[in-house]
Amino acid sequence: MRIISGKYKGRVLKGYTLKGTRPTMDRLKESLFATINEYLDNSICLDLFAGSGNLGIEALSRGSKEVIFVDKEYMACKTIKSNLDLLNSNMNVTVINMDYLKALDRLLNRKFDIIFLDPPYKTDYLIKSLKKISELNLLNGIVILESDDLKKIEYSDYYEEIKTKKYGDKYIRILKKKD
Repeated sequence: MRIISGKYKGRVLKGYTLKGTRPTMDRLKESLFATINEYLDNSICLDLFAGSGNLGIEALSRGSKEVIFVDKEYMACKTIKSNLDLLNSNMNVTVINMDYLKALDRLLNRKFDIIFLDPPYKTDYLIKSLKKISELNLLNGIVILESDDLKKIEYSDYYEEIKTKKYGDKYIRILKKKD
């Protein structure tokens, strides 16, 4: 797993074999970030279900000014911190080791330009996350959903679809907060 573009381009990240994670592979990540490029500059991002921090770190590399990483697994958070240390940079980041719903409640007064949602596939966490994000009004921009099942990435009237694409056995859906 490597950083595709930006100021940390080519750096290799740890965590490919992190138990319980499915890292977003380079080809998919490259296509995704090309699609959301216009939203990245000086953005504030939330990487919920962060795993190794792959997506949030790519966002930092491409111009995001702040990323909050959330994962309930201690080893995932330790890996994120290790990956951030590899970059030897003074970045505006926070790593939260907490359940996603509790973390969203904790972030009540924050607004995010980009939210990455890539939870475990065999759960209903996507729908619950989207609902909580809209209830707490945490989104200013876009939310990126990843799932193995298109039915799991349905959304409410709070959002409008920008793009949905299938990559192998994964679906990516990008939603925007309605005006």
